[in-house]
Parts: sequence; structure tokens; C-alpha cells
Amino acid sequence: MARLVQLKLSMTIAVLLVSIIFALFLGAIIFVLQVYLQIFSWYYTVILVIAATVIFILFQFLIGPVIVRFSTGLRYLHPGENPWLESTVNDLADKSGIPVPRLAIVPDKTPNAFVFGRSSKSATLAVHEGLLNELNADEVRGVIGHELGHVRHKDFLVMTALSALPLLAYLIARGTFEAAWMSGRTSRRKEGEGAGAALIAIAAISFVVYIVSLLCVMRLSRLREHYADAYSAYVTESPRELESALTKITFGLSLSPKPPHGARTLYIGDPALAKQEVQGIIDRKAEYDLDKDGVLDERELELAMEKEAKSTWTKVNSWFTTHPPTFQRILLLREIDKEMESGTYSSKRIYTRI
Repeated sequence: MARLVQLKLSMTIAVLLVSIIFALFLGAIIFVLQVYLQIFSWYYTVILVIAATVIFILFQFLIGPVIVRFSTGLRYLHPGENPWLESTVNDLADKSGIPVPRLAIVPDKTPNAFVFGRSSKSATLAVHEGLLNELNADEVRGVIGHELGHVRHKDFLVMTALSALPLLAYLIARGTFEAAWMSGRTSRRKEGEGAGAALIAIAAISFVVYIVSLLCVMRLSRLREHYADAYSAYVTESPRELESALTKITFGLSLSPKPPHGARTLYIGDPALAKQEVQGIIDRKAEYDLDKDGVLDERELELAMEKEAKSTWTKVNSWFTTHPPTFQRILLLREIDKEMESGTYSSKRIYTRI
């Protein structure tokens, strides 16, 4: 696994970058409080803000798995309830050299899956009913390999903690904007005007920090999906299993009438992105229907997805997505498949195509 260090380096850089951004953010807040209100001690304000941030991150890390569990309505499987799924997960986890995660079923008809937890030893692998119903056994196996890649890389732990910072910045921005609005309505005194100006300044800074830190977190999220895809190809020894699964997952998610789940970063497929991808193809169906028969066959659909993935709009829009475009993921898997067929693929080249 020669290039796994690059994922770990990217995670480290992302953590440091977001931490630095947040440190500057806290410094700016303290500066604004001093300039406009001049009633806070620098020393105590710094301690208070840092302590509040650390407590929030720890709270997010501890309570996050509980929120995911209850918000998805998942149900843990009893031993022997689904022998094939248990056997498949056990075999791939043993090959990966990681603890076998707990298995859970989500009563959802859309095809999706995710892992979450506070550590690799306590991780849960949850699959939607729709995944088991709409995908064949080989495709489900490819998805399981992908999810075990997240456990193997421990990236879901970093994402759980890191995503707390943009959330905190957003909550501060929203709270201070509302407080500033209320302050402007209820007070006309000079002190009230100073407080309102301070709140507006903090809200504006918070919103900028929210956007910048969110972009950093999303970039890391997209990168880790590519690494998990490559790991699935390695551990299952068949990239085509996941390639086919991703196509069905994207199409299935695009049909879902439900709004995207708040923890969609954890999922193998993002419903919001799936809807955009499929809708983009539908809007330009006439352009992609090469034989003009009114139906996009498999080859036409592949060409359409490839062209959509290379468009400038898609590239810019991907900055604000948690997952890479589906066809980019498929292209990576196809490159790995060709390398396997050529006989040059080895365990040291798992991530070289990323």
C-alpha cells in the first residue's frame, strides 16, 4: 500500500488547514469583541472560546454515532440472520486485517451503505434494504469492499471530527445574524449599536470561515471516496463489481423523492449529486441519443456520463460536493481493471491510479 501515506498526509493537511483557519477565526472574533465592546479580558476570552470549541468537537465526536444511528432508523442484525452478508463481511474484513464491524440494516428502499463509529473496533457497517434488493451479490460485495476501505483507512473518524468545525462556524454565523437583527430592533442606544455591529462582523467572518472550511472538508471527502473505491478493487479482486454497483446506486438514488440525509458524507453515494448527474443527462438527452431512437442505451449513457464528468460546470460544481462524479469513479476502476488484466497490478499499486 505504497500510496496510502498520501491519504494520511492529505487528512493531516486538511486537519491542520482547518485548524489554522479556525484559530484565525477565533482570533478575529476576539478582536471584534475587543474593538466594539471592550469589556472582555483577552486572556479569559481566549480560554473560553478554545474550551468551547474543544468541547463542541468532542461532543460531535461522541454524539455523532448516536445521531446517525437514530436518524437512519437502522437495526442491528442478529447473528445468523443474514448468513451470506455476515460471511462476505467476515471474509473481506479478514483479508483486510481489520476488526469485523457490526452489521446493520436500514429500512430504506434506496440503494446505499455507510460506516460510522468512534473507532475501527466499534465501527458499524450499515446497508440499506434497497442495496440488497436492487444489486446482485457481486455488486453488494464490491460495496462492502468500499466500506471496509473506509474502516481500513480510518478516514470516517477524521471526517466525524473535522466536519464539526464548519458546523460550528455555521451555527455561530446563523446565531449572530439573528442576534444582530434582534439587537437592531430592540435597542437604539449607542451600546446597543456597538453590540449589533460586533454581532454583524462576527456573523460575516463566521460565514466566510464556514464556506472555506467546508470546501476543505469536502475536498478530503471526495479524495477518500477514490481511495475506498481503489481499495474495493483490491480486496474483491474485481473492480467491475463496484463499477456496476455505482451505476445502479447513482440511478437508484436519483429516483428517491426524499431529501438527502444530513450525514450523506458517510454514504457511498450522495443522493443530491446523483439527482444532478442524472438530470443533467436527461436535459441533454437529444444530444446524447446518437442513434435517435429515443432511448439511451448502455454505451450512449456511458458516453454521456463521461462528457458530463469532463464539463467545466461539473468540475466547478464538484468543489461543493461530498463525492466525486460517478463516471470519474468508474474511470478509476476501469484503469485498475486494465492493469489487473495486464498482469502488472500488485498490492503495492492499489492507489497509484488515484
